[in-house]
Parts: sequence; C-alpha cells; structure tokens
Amino acid sequence: MSKTDELGDVGTTLLFENDKVRIWELSLAPGERGALHEHHYDNVLVQIEGDRVAVEPAPDTRSVYDQYFEADIGRGNSLFVTKGGIERAVNVGQKPYYEIIVELKEAPSPSS
Repeated sequence: MSKTDELGDVGTTLLFENDKVRIWELSLAPGERGALHEHHYDNVLVQIEGDRVAVEPAPDTRSVYDQYFEADIGRGNSLFVTKGGIERAVNVGQKPYYEIIVELKEAPSPSS
C-alpha cells in the first residue's frame, strides 16, 4: 500500500453505532471488490449470503491473512478478526455476498 492509497470503511453501510460497538453490512456483487480498509478495532464477521469470498491484504500489513486467501462461505459462519490489518474483501463467487461486521470498540471483558 502506498501513501497515496485512500482507505475506506470496513463495510458498505453503517447500521448502528454506540460507544461499545459499530455494526456494518458488507454487500458485494459477484466480481466486486470492497474498499481497502484498516481494522481499527477487533471485529466479528458473520456471513449471511454468497458462495465464495476472498481477502486481499495490503502489502506489509499485520492482517490476520499474510497473503491473498479465498474460501467458500456458509450461512451463519462467524470469524473473529483482530485489529490492525489493512485489506479488502473480494466477491470471487457467482452469487451476491452479504455479511454483518461488528466492530468491538471496547476490549472484551476477561473471562471469570
């Protein structure tokens, strides 16, 4: 990623925000690439629709993925993503892709 690259939002539409969480939807048509974005907070991703998605990390990022990665999706699959990565989602499938992203603004409470 060069200094001239603009970073966008983690999702396509902000659905809700308060002092603890920010909730986004991410909707991508087949072949569509999402905005290059940085994860400023830990996130929970919940897959809703689609058939295949890819993660395209920026060079030299601290992303959970250190290289391009593709996977089949499953309705209701959830993934925890730690903050710090710079990447974009790419719909490499034949169906529209839709997920919910929950940004955790506060650190999770320690388990008792």
